[in-house]
Amino acid sequence: MRRPALSPLARLTVRVRAALGATLVVAVALVAAGIAVVGVLSGGLTENARLHAETTAREVAAGVADVPADRVARVEALADDEPVQVVDASGAVLGAGDPLRGRGPVADFNKPDEPRQAPATPSPEDSGSDDDRDDDDDRDDDDRDDGSDDGAAPKPSDEPVAVDRNSVTRTVALPVDGDGEVTYDRSRAVATQDFRLVAVQSVTRDRVPVTVYAGASLAEQEEAVSTVTGTMLAGLPALLAVVGGVTWLVTRGALRPVEGIRREMAAIAAGSDLSRRVPEPPSRDEVARLARTTNETLSALEASVERQRRFVADASHELRSPIASLRTQLEVAAAHPGLLDIDGAVHDTVRLQALAADLLLLARLDAGERPGDARVDLYALVREELAQRTGDRVAVVLEDGEGGEGGGPVEVAGSRGQLARVLGNLLDNARRHAASRVRVRVGREHGQAVLEVADDGAGVPEKERERIFERFVRLDDARSRDDGGAGLGLAIARDVAVRHGGGLTAGRAAEGGALFTLRLPAAAPALPGRAG
Repeated sequence: MRRPALSPLARLTVRVRAALGATLVVAVALVAAGIAVVGVLSGGLTENARLHAETTAREVAAGVADVPADRVARVEALADDEPVQVVDASGAVLGAGDPLRGRGPVADFNKPDEPRQAPATPSPEDSGSDDDRDDDDDRDDDDRDDGSDDGAAPKPSDEPVAVDRNSVTRTVALPVDGDGEVTYDRSRAVATQDFRLVAVQSVTRDRVPVTVYAGASLAEQEEAVSTVTGTMLAGLPALLAVVGGVTWLVTRGALRPVEGIRREMAAIAAGSDLSRRVPEPPSRDEVARLARTTNETLSALEASVERQRRFVADASHELRSPIASLRTQLEVAAAHPGLLDIDGAVHDTVRLQALAADLLLLARLDAGERPGDARVDLYALVREELAQRTGDRVAVVLEDGEGGEGGGPVEVAGSRGQLARVLGNLLDNARRHAASRVRVRVGREHGQAVLEVADDGAGVPEKERERIFERFVRLDDARSRDDGGAGLGLAIARDVAVRHGGGLTAGRAAEGGALFTLRLPAAAPALPGRAG
């Protein structure tokens, strides 16, 4: 028979497949964990940048709220090297930190994904303020602070100034120089860098609504993410190699006993020596259980082969005697017709026929033949069997048990022919050993049907009560083969009993002889109107 083609994976050994499987699982887990770690790290650093930018924006917004619109550029917080801008409602830049000084509104960079929040209604007289005022302007700031200007700016209000705590956040790309500082000098700009931009709404002291923009560089976040990603990618192959190697070694050690079992089984199959056993590892794992089960199977197989060998040898020996006797009688009859012993020839033929029938029944039982499921009344079966034995030299007495006239039938499920064979073998054995009487009883005990056959003979020694159920075993070696059986009757009786879910045991009868007790599961009582 042609074997089906194997897939490339099936051609690999178990060790290689286990190592590849473990490596693949670990690789997927590490990649997923790495993505999660990088995501958390990136999110955390981005959030840190946003918080830094928002803190700067709120500090500037707080400073802007203490000055009028035309003094925004002088807010102390704008002197730092942070990318900060203050823009009024018209888009004019009122003040900016060094990185953004002299440029247009940072909110217009990179076409933002989110529109700038609409500020409150601006004051018309302050809409024209911008950051083109020079920081070195010599105007009298004290007069403005006192409210004594010419009316170009609104008067300060005594109402508290409110700062909107809501912020708008997005990412923009700003040009940076070689030092990573934001620059708008094209000759110095060497690249662009992502900044986290935060917008906070506020108003000046003279009630001019403004928007404060502050940015924080994401260079640290990008560098950290790049470093972590590179480290994990560099270490991943080495880690996977270690996982694969360790898995291969562990699997190799675990499967080494299996290879020993395979070699021993191959040797047993090649040499047909069933007395050999596979090595059993000292562990208690699945391989050790496999080895023990294999040895138990070999033991059962050895016992079965030995039993079959003895059976064949004994059967050959038992068949040889009647066949030799028949041949001798026929040869004598051929030479001297007047000396033909017809009775002896018939006796040998009957004996040969009974032995052949016993061997055939044992062969069917060994092959696992299942008994039928017919309902058999043991009491009726005994009465029929005794009716055919009227000429026996020993009287057989049937005791009235639960079956018979005093009670209902004792029924079991099974093969009527096989159960009749059991009863016949037990009666033949009792008649052969009884001195004057054989007793039979049928009844029920604890949900079981019980059949007892007892005699008043010498009985069976206690140490031999199990051995007599072996095939071709006869205890009385002095008994001639003509009077005794072949030693198969009790073996057949027990095998049939076991096949019917019961058992057959030997003991001592009250009469002093042997007592054989057959126990079978009792059949459920038939419902009225449905019997038969």
